Amino acid sequence: MSAFPADFIWGVATASYQIEGAVDEAGRGESIWDRFSHTPGKILTGENGDVACDHYHRYPDDIELMSRLGVDAYRFSIAWPRIVPEGVGGVNQAGLDFYDRLVDGLLAAGITPYPTLYHWDLPQALEDDGGWLNRRTAEAFADYAEVVVDRLGDRIENWMTLNEPWCSSLLGYMAGFHAPGLTGVENGLNAAHHLLLAHGLATPRIQAAGCNAGIVLNMDHMVPASGHPADHAAADLEDQKFGRWFLDPVSGRGYPRDAVEDYGWDMAVVRPGDLDLIAAPIDQIGLNYYSIRIVRSDSVTEADRTEVVAEPTEYTEMGWAVAPAGIIPLLERLRDYGYERIYITESGAAYPDVQDDRSYVDDQDRISYLDRHFEAVSEAIDHGVPVKGYFVWSLMDNFEWGFGYSKRFGLVRVDYETQARIPKASYAWYRDYIRSARA
Repeated sequence: MSAFPADFIWGVATASYQIEGAVDEAGRGESIWDRFSHTPGKILTGENGDVACDHYHRYPDDIELMSRLGVDAYRFSIAWPRIVPEGVGGVNQAGLDFYDRLVDGLLAAGITPYPTLYHWDLPQALEDDGGWLNRRTAEAFADYAEVVVDRLGDRIENWMTLNEPWCSSLLGYMAGFHAPGLTGVENGLNAAHHLLLAHGLATPRIQAAGCNAGIVLNMDHMVPASGHPADHAAADLEDQKFGRWFLDPVSGRGYPRDAVEDYGWDMAVVRPGDLDLIAAPIDQIGLNYYSIRIVRSDSVTEADRTEVVAEPTEYTEMGWAVAPAGIIPLLERLRDYGYERIYITESGAAYPDVQDDRSYVDDQDRISYLDRHFEAVSEAIDHGVPVKGYFVWSLMDNFEWGFGYSKRFGLVRVDYETQARIPKASYAWYRDYIRSARA
């Protein structure tokens, strides 16, 4: 196996709407994903997260699963509508109490909490007032972040503001595939700006409490389809419109110019001083990595292409190419941007997960996926990239957004009818890997 630093953090990750359930208990408000998932035709399977994995009630059992797994840390997200049901105004103490219990339970088990403040479940009341198209939502987020950190910051050192703002803005407000289901280029880009502004406004408040603050970005490695200059230019533009659209402003570089021009974005929502706020210095950054993309220019014919890149031959059940080596150039970029604490905050795979008559899943495909990605991260560390930890997505099967419960990413199988948790072969493999890495 690959070598890792002695203090490398091994963890697992989940997200609130995907596992918690209890959507109408203890004062929780409605989220945009509650509304979206109950809208006919929005979820492939017609399902919703009303119960999900019932983590809200079963969290002690899930902490026990993590304890047996031997992880150092748990990355989870906090549900904004559970804390501030209307998005602004009154704070729901019962919601804070739940995360109090969760955090105390994790610490008692020797597991370090790594919370994310926003994993897409915006309070519906804020969406009714414009959601991420309204600048006031960014200000409300900073207030909500302060409330949570004031309550839990005495026990939690490391915080992430947003998870994958590309998804919550461009999939939710431009393409309509995610909640709230709006469409339009201008909507998506304006939402993205207000999400980044929310990050920038919340960061100094987190740090004022003596905590570390960061953001989690999803990035694919863009690969030109050939050596043709037009393919290289197309890959660079796609990179600007995906990962760099968020990484560059957070890093003080502003929005990528070629992408702004290609989108035709008028930037009317960007006020003087916004980019300085967005570039507030952060203490850490998270990378969610799943795949690469082969990018072709529409102006190049196949006959004109030389040094053609071979298409990937292995895919997960999500249709994503399995390309472990693609994580290395992304990690090197984060190092070159000056980040000194980098986490793999999500990486994992959905597979068909055939179960035997005991509901056991011998998921050798997932084991192979993780083993190769761990090796790639180890190689990046050898190249001088300061990767501090790896959080496998996911601890357990869960509500996979627009796919409902049809895709399974977990180390632990969840029987959604009985809520039974059945560790898969990958769970035992990861447990043994962690032990060997420490040894």
